[in-house]
Amino acid sequence: MEAVKEVTVWADAKSAVNHTYLLDGDKMVAYIRYGTDEPFWFKNPIKGFSRSGRKFERVDEAIFNMSMNVLAPSNTREVVGSKGQTYIVNLDEHTCTCAGYTFRGTCKHIKELELA
Repeated sequence: MEAVKEVTVWADAKSAVNHTYLLDGDKMVAYIRYGTDEPFWFKNPIKGFSRSGRKFERVDEAIFNMSMNVLAPSNTREVVGSKGQTYIVNLDEHTCTCAGYTFRGTCKHIKELELA
């Protein structure tokens, strides 16, 4: 999981603003709208997050990890998949950021956390 803040200088700065994005590989799982502190979590991650033509700064990992504990909804859990990838499971909405959930609408990560 990684957080990046967009620092692109736009030609039309009045209508274009930069946000902070929470990424899992090339998938965007949430974003923090400019001028706010609350992330908006997607039910399904958005695939193919492109950095093309834009500039980003990585958010300091220590600050990011501390803020994730505060900002992540209490019904979410971070799990590590069988190949070492990190996924976000929302237990209230029964969603996961893994590929299995994207294709089947359910996955072992949700089932394992529900049984725990």
